[in-house]
Amino acid sequence: MLVTIPDLLTPEEVAYIRQVLEGTDWVDGRSTAGDQAAKVKNNLQVPQDSPVARELSGIVMRALGRSPTYSSAALPLHVLPPMFNRYDEGMTFGAHVDGSIRVIPGTGQRIRTDISTTVFLTPPEDYDGGELVVHDTYGEHRVKLPAGHAVVYPATSLHSVSPVTRGSRWASFFWAQSMVRDDWRRHMLYDLDQSIMRIRSMLPDDDPAVTGITAHYHNMIRHWSEI
Repeated sequence: MLVTIPDLLTPEEVAYIRQVLEGTDWVDGRSTAGDQAAKVKNNLQVPQDSPVARELSGIVMRALGRSPTYSSAALPLHVLPPMFNRYDEGMTFGAHVDGSIRVIPGTGQRIRTDISTTVFLTPPEDYDGGELVVHDTYGEHRVKLPAGHAVVYPATSLHSVSPVTRGSRWASFFWAQSMVRDDWRRHMLYDLDQSIMRIRSMLPDDDPAVTGITAHYHNMIRHWSEI
């Protein structure tokens, strides 16, 4: 399941993050890649433990907290602090699958990476190339969104970033462990939740049809969640 979230970040948040990133140090992105991914990774990242990364990560985390779409799509149990990367002209990230286990910095806590998220920080007209390409059984999905928009997709997906041929593409990226491990089950719960939202816009909350389908949704989460 691939879900886009328009305006996860406000224009003011995007502007502030970009302003701070303009003055920060960047390191080789291969420092956070596994052996296999490092062979196809060519980008720059903000050091994960830097004060800048921690401050900006907090802005993205607060944005996630106010997004019902992210909560519905990810059903997050743990979220790894967001990181920040850039692809200048000629940079790319070949096809790879993200590592299955990550450690939350400073805690030693390991999480399973069920879901990947990319938050775009550069307007699409400011660069060429740089699409996020997600490969699944339905083919290739090329994603390039306005600044502040996000895309959520299964971390189990083979994916890549196409070469940037003009300008520079900046983004935030991170992983989450979901309460519901299986992508197909999360997909069904997301579709059901969206249907409930539409039904609630047409019927009062105390209508038996609304309470019945809402109870079914929560009982499915109760049955499938791992917490």
